[in-house]
Amino acid sequence: MNTSVNGSQTVHLTYREAVREAIREALQKDDRVFLIGEDVGHYGGAFGVSKGLLQEFGSDRIMDTPLCESGFTGAGMGAALGGMRPIIEVMTVNFSLLAADQILNTAATYLHMSGGLFNVPIVIRMGTGGGKQLAAQHSHSLEGWYAHIPGIRVLTPAVLEDARGMLWTALEDPDPVLIFENTLLYTMEGNLSAHPKPVDIDRAKVRRGGSDVTLISYSASLFKALAAAETLAQDGIEAEVIDLRTLRPLDEDTFLNSVRKTHRAVIIDEGWRSGSISAEISARIMEKAFYDLDAPVERICAAEVPMPYAHHLEQAALPQPETIVQTVKRMVARHG
Repeated sequence: MNTSVNGSQTVHLTYREAVREAIREALQKDDRVFLIGEDVGHYGGAFGVSKGLLQEFGSDRIMDTPLCESGFTGAGMGAALGGMRPIIEVMTVNFSLLAADQILNTAATYLHMSGGLFNVPIVIRMGTGGGKQLAAQHSHSLEGWYAHIPGIRVLTPAVLEDARGMLWTALEDPDPVLIFENTLLYTMEGNLSAHPKPVDIDRAKVRRGGSDVTLISYSASLFKALAAAETLAQDGIEAEVIDLRTLRPLDEDTFLNSVRKTHRAVIIDEGWRSGSISAEISARIMEKAFYDLDAPVERICAAEVPMPYAHHLEQAALPQPETIVQTVKRMVARHG
């Protein structure tokens, strides 16, 4: 449905549809682009993202594969080295570990080990995150692991604009780009410009301004941070909310500037606490903004357990807005 907001044409769609439109646009704009992965064709993707694309573009460009992440990821890399621009879909981040050798040992290192002669321009998309009762082998958040690896870029689109606009920017990058799509977001709805533009993948974004505490998050946890900020505002505590958007390379200037203004920081990360991306962000704040802090940096992460299947246990294992609110109130009360 098209509507007009302030004279601009918009379309109402879901996050899933935004990703699909991004793939469709890429296929239309560049004959070198193709989509490859498990069930992306006839089934329409494990989460319905690629539904209808096989009928529109044919099996030469929408390729179903066997259940072999190492095989089709390696095939995509070979195609990229041959001049193509593959979009590789890995069903869930857990399954990407089966292609870890291809991603980490080859794609991420090829430019370096070839002395700068060969780039590997691939985009690898994958579902991530818990909250849908898909149990431990389908629900973890491992994007922080990949953010540890030089040679790749790690994107975590949260809002519809980023889900729609990041893909084309990623395809123009000469090096490997991993896009992590939280599966809880696929049904999120909203209005988006009918004529979207490519999105910057170098900068974090302030999603809500504030003066008392900085909430730093990404992907689905962004909306928990925003919900917590609304609750805190009712008690006169104004939280600034940062959407990281890109985990590698981190745009540290955005969150450091915010912390220097608010003097407090809480990092919300669906990954495990130990060795997490939140640990890296906390360390950078301590290294570069220590004397601006009125309180120690706090982290709210997933419980250090395999993701439970039972709904109440799964919710208990994940960061929640209530925990963010309680943490901020404790920081403000203790340190003024």
